[in-house]
Amino acid sequence: VQVVESGGNLVQAGGSLRLSCTVSGLAFRGIDMAWFRQAPGTEREGVSCITWGGSITYYADSVKGRLTISRDNANNTLYLQMNSLKPEDTAMYYCEPYHTCDDNWSQRDFAYWGQGTQVTVSS
Repeated sequence: VQVVESGGNLVQAGGSLRLSCTVSGLAFRGIDMAWFRQAPGTEREGVSCITWGGSITYYADSVKGRLTISRDNANNTLYLQMNSLKPEDTAMYYCEPYHTCDDNWSQRDFAYWGQGTQVTVSS
């Protein structure tokens, strides 16, 4: 199994980024997915999740209305569109396969699969 996150960069506050997560070696189209982030010295924080078919999504309160999760099952890719970025969004971002996307999504532990992609937002 290979999970590769990409798209992170240095951006000014108010700017946008689109993160991608490409997955190989598992049945991507049949599993829920999640994005989480971790800043230095902090715990992992759930950002968003999406069900296997893409019909249900959840977001952390801190990102609602600014970040949008989506997926392309034909290309085994998960996305996170990030708009109106804030300095507090600065973190390493990771995607996680098999993270059940339901009402309790944010209460479950998040696991590292890939190397992550760094998002840095300057003020």
